[in-house]
Amino acid sequence: MSTKRLWIVIGLVTLISMVLAACGTTPTPEVIEKTVVVTQEVVKTVEVTAEPTPAAVVDRQGGWLDTIVVIEEPNSQAAVSRLDVGDLDAFIFAVGDAELFKQVQGMKNLEYNQAAGGSDELTFNPVGPTFPGTGKLNPFSVPAIREAMQWMIDRNYIGQEIMGGLGKPRFFPIVGGFPDYARYVDKCRELEAKYAYNPEKGKEIITAEMEKLGATLVNGKWQYNNEPVELIFIIRTEDERREIGDYISNQLESIGFTVRRDYKTSAEASPIWMRGNPNDGLWHLYTGGWITTVVARDQASNFDYYYTPRGRTQALWQNYKPTEEFNTIADRLNRNDFKTMEERDKLFRRALELVLQDSVRIWLVDEYSFSPYRQGIEVAADLAGGISGAWLLPFTLRWSDQVGGSMTVANISILTESWNPVAGTNWIYDMTWNHATADRDLMPDPFTGLAWPQRIERAEVTIEEGLPVVKTLDWVDLKFAPQIEVPADAWADWDAAAQKFITAGEKFTETTPTAKAKIVVYYPENLYDIKWHDGSQFSLADIVYSWINGMDTAKEASAIYDASTVPTTESFLTSFKGYRIVQEDPLIIEYYTDQYFLEAELCLYYLPLPGPFFPYYS
Repeated sequence: MSTKRLWIVIGLVTLISMVLAACGTTPTPEVIEKTVVVTQEVVKTVEVTAEPTPAAVVDRQGGWLDTIVVIEEPNSQAAVSRLDVGDLDAFIFAVGDAELFKQVQGMKNLEYNQAAGGSDELTFNPVGPTFPGTGKLNPFSVPAIREAMQWMIDRNYIGQEIMGGLGKPRFFPIVGGFPDYARYVDKCRELEAKYAYNPEKGKEIITAEMEKLGATLVNGKWQYNNEPVELIFIIRTEDERREIGDYISNQLESIGFTVRRDYKTSAEASPIWMRGNPNDGLWHLYTGGWITTVVARDQASNFDYYYTPRGRTQALWQNYKPTEEFNTIADRLNRNDFKTMEERDKLFRRALELVLQDSVRIWLVDEYSFSPYRQGIEVAADLAGGISGAWLLPFTLRWSDQVGGSMTVANISILTESWNPVAGTNWIYDMTWNHATADRDLMPDPFTGLAWPQRIERAEVTIEEGLPVVKTLDWVDLKFAPQIEVPADAWADWDAAAQKFITAGEKFTETTPTAKAKIVVYYPENLYDIKWHDGSQFSLADIVYSWINGMDTAKEASAIYDASTVPTTESFLTSFKGYRIVQEDPLIIEYYTDQYFLEAELCLYYLPLPGPFFPYYS
C-alpha cells in the first residue's frame, strides 16, 4: 500500500476519535486502540488519546433529587419484595436477616450496602425492689441479678442460629471492630471468658438474690406475696429481636419466672420504655437496638451515656444509680479527664469491669447488617452507620443517570417520636431525615471517622504540653503550650435570671483560669450568605442562641427549667472554661475547655453540646 493511502487512513482514525470524544463517549482521558481494515487488509494499528468531554454545568442548590418520598415498611421481607417489583427504590433499615441477605445477593436488579455499627442489647428497668405504681416485685432492681443475666444468655447462639452468622457476641458498650476494643482486647477477652455462657451459675446467683427479696419458689415458679413473679418483656417485632426476645423469655421461664411477652413495634414501645415513667411498672425488660452512625475512634463517653443519669434526659436514665466508683470513672472518661494514655488505660479497664457488674443493659451482639436498594441509585454509606446513619446521605443520594427526579425510600418506622429541638427524638428512623434537613460545622469521614470541615474554614487546636493528642488532616493545626490562660471576657456560664452571659472574670474570681485545650475556629467569608429553609438570613445570633439554648434549661431560674438536664450540664461545666467571639466578620471563635480528645480533629467534632461552632438542632 502507498504511503499516501496510509496517511489517509491514519487521518480518518484521528477524525473518528475526535468525533467520538465530542459526542461524549469518552468521559475521562483514556487510550483508545483502533484497528482499521481496508479491503480485508490490516493497514495500521494506532493509539490516540481522546480528550474528556467537559461535564455539563448543573446550577442546583440542595440535594440531587427533587423529591424524596419516605414511607414505613415494618417487614424486611416485604420491603425486598417491593424493591423487586419497583414499588420501593431503597430500604435503608439495617437488616440482620441472613436468609434474606442471600436472597438479595441473588437478585440482579438489587444492590446493597453493608455496615458494622448496629448492635442488639437487653435493657432492664432498674426501679425497685417493688414498683411504686403497682407494688409488684422487680428482680432487676438488684445489680447482682442483672449481672447474673450475663451468664444466662448464649450470645453465640444469637449470632449464629438466630442471625445466621450476622451477629458477633458483644459484652461491652463499645463496638468490637472499633479502636478502643483493639486497645483493650486483652481485658475484653479476659472478661468475655469470665462471663461466658453458664446458665447454672446464673441460676444459682438469681435464686439466692430472689430469696433475699422475699420471693419463694413454688412448684418451680417464683412467687412474691403469694402471686407469680411476672416479668413484662417488651419485645420488638420488626427484626431479629423478636426471636431474641423469645429466646431470652425461654431462658427466664426455665428458672422459674413467668414472662408476659409484650410484642410491639418501635413506635408502640417507645412511649413505654423510653418516654414513660419506669416507676409505673409497665415493663421489666426491653429488646434494645442501637446504631453507631460513624466510625467512633474514641468511645470513652459510652459508659457515661448508657449507664448514668447524664446520658439522657428521659426518666429511665434519671433512675440509673451507678456505684460511686463507676459514676466517677464514667464521668472522667466522658470528659477525658486524664493526663496520659496510661491513666486512660487504667480508667478504661476498670470501667469494663464495672459495667458488667452494673448491667442496667446487657449487650448481646454486634450486628453486620445490610440495606438493599435498586440498581441505578448512588449514595454514600458509612462503614458503621450504613445508609440510614450516613451524614452524607442528603449530599449524595441520587439516580446515577439523571439530576432531579423522585425516589421512594422506606424504613421500618417513621415519625417514631416527636422532632422537638429540645429533648426530642434520637431514634435512627427519625435522625436519618433530621440529618437530611440540617447541616453541620463538621462532617465525619464515612471510612475513617475523622472529621472534615463543612461550615468552617479551618481550625487551630492548642493543647497543654504533655497531653496525648495527635492530628492527621491538614485543615486543623495542632500546637502545644505549657499553659493556656482563659481571657477574662470569655463567656464561661449563663445567668438564667438576668438572661445574660457570665464571663470568666466574673465566674473565676480567685485565680486566673487555665484550660487544657484552646480551639480557634475560622469561618468562611460567605457564612452570612446562608439562608434558612424559610428564606430568613443566617446570622451570628443563630450560633449564640444555640449555646444559650443548651445552657438555659439546666438553670432553676429559667422559664424552661428541666431538672433532667442538670446532671449533663453540671458535668459539662466541670470542664468548660470559656467561649469568646474574637471577630464577627469573617467570624472567628475561641473555645476554652479541659475536655480534649485523642485526635485534634475530634477535639472539635466530639465537643458536647452546647457547642459554639454551628447551630444544629437534633
